[in-house]
Formats: sequence, structure tokens, C-alpha cells
Amino acid sequence: MAGNLREKTLKLIRRAGVLRPRDLEKHGIPRQYLYLLQQAGTIRRSGRGLYTIEGEKVTENHSIAEACKRVPHGIICLISALRMQGLTTQIPHEIWMAINRKARKPNVDYPLLRIVRFSNESLIAGIVKRKIDGVEIHLYGPAKTVADCFKYRNKIGLDVALEALRDCRRQKKASVDELWAAAKVCRVANIMRPYMEAIG
Repeated sequence: MAGNLREKTLKLIRRAGVLRPRDLEKHGIPRQYLYLLQQAGTIRRSGRGLYTIEGEKVTENHSIAEACKRVPHGIICLISALRMQGLTTQIPHEIWMAINRKARKPNVDYPLLRIVRFSNESLIAGIVKRKIDGVEIHLYGPAKTVADCFKYRNKIGLDVALEALRDCRRQKKASVDELWAAAKVCRVANIMRPYMEAIG
């Protein structure tokens, strides 16, 4: 194995956090280098078509990083976004991800995904970026996530939406104005109004 291509491959994996074989193509590196590095014990296959550096510590949210690598156009939403922002006691057993209403549903066997379809305006509003294990992920900020919870209250439960609203205000993660703006984008202002007024 050519040493320079081996080092280049390792550098790419370190920078990306999680690497897909297709990520090598734009750098002119054959995919078999991943197989050879895996056989040498330098990298490990963390899921189908996903590779990481062997022995590197990963966070509890590593499966979210893997999901975002598999579905790069997806946005972490609802209970998964609440969990990342410390706005729920729920522990989701699947990763909630929003995609465009017209997008093809991702064919992903791992990690387990719960796909929700958003309209274009709702899909692009309130996105924030974070890095998990070297992977840039997109998720909704606190105000947008709370509004989404009210919009999808029949799927996740009104109690989850109320807990998120209370925690969001108590922890000062979003202002009243930010919550109102998000509620209007999600068309749930009338639903949220009494709860917002009760919390103050």
C-alpha cells in the first residue's frame, strides 16, 4: 500500500469523523484502501459503508453523526433535537430526522431513523449547525424544535411538547419572540398561545 495514499486516507477519516467510501473518490483514492486499513486494524467499520479511526473515543451522539453522514440532506428534529439541547427527559430509541416533503425516503438500515416530512418553509427555518465526532450536523434550534413538537403533538405527545416549552423558557434557551416566530412558521401560534400565556 502506498504510504502517501494510506496517510491521506487516514487524514480524511480523522477530519470527517465518519467517512463513506464515496468520500474518497473526489480525492482520487481507490475504495479498497478502506478495506486494507480495516484489515490492518487502523480503522473500523462502524456501520454499513461507514468508517472511523479504530480506538478513537466517540460521544453518546455518535449514531446521530452516522445518521447525518448517511442522509446529508436530513435535519435532526423533534425528540432527537430536544435531547441534544437538554430540553427533554425522553431518550429516543430512533433518530428523528426531517426531510423535504418531496424527497425520496432514505434507505438506511442503521442507525434506526424516524423520518418526518416538512414543507419547504418549515424545513429550512431555524437550522443550527453542530459538530459531533468530527461530523457537521444540522438540527433545529430550541424555538423551532418546540414549535415542531406542538405541530407533531399527535406523534410525540402533548406532554413532551409542554415539557419542552417549559424547559426552553426556564433555561432561557429561546426568547418569547423567537418562540412566536417559530410558531408562525409552523402554523401553531393559536395552539401554543394559551400554553405560552400560562408559562409567562
